[in-house]
Amino acid sequence: MAAPNDFNSKIIAEFRANGGTVGGPFAGSDILLLHHTGGRTGTERISPLAFQRVGESLAVFALKAGAPENPAWYHNLLAHPDTSVEVGTETLDVRARVAEPAERDVIWSRQKQRGPHFAKYEEKAAPREIPVVVLDPVK
Repeated sequence: MAAPNDFNSKIIAEFRANGGTVGGPFAGSDILLLHHTGGRTGTERISPLAFQRVGESLAVFALKAGAPENPAWYHNLLAHPDTSVEVGTETLDVRARVAEPAERDVIWSRQKQRGPHFAKYEEKAAPREIPVVVLDPVK
């Protein structure tokens, strides 16, 4: 199996080459590229993530394929919430915030309806509750 960074690099290249569209296991999914800064290292990173539009904002999900801990990008956003995302061919400045419980429940339920595999990640991650991060546009 390819290293996670190698896997992500291929998705990022495909995303950029095809105006925000990727194939393979992500065909038909809404994918964005999240730019984030390492909380401890200060290293700039990019993570391809599934997203959902929530009004003018975007929601992303700290899945880590159902692992018992949150992904590094989640911790990076807590440390550095002002960032940017690539959606299609646009780059948008956003401010990240963890969704409040009631807001999270609505967004997460909708995501599980859109992609039943999200429920499998939820089961695998238990008892960890998968955080929903809302990326609000900065104007």
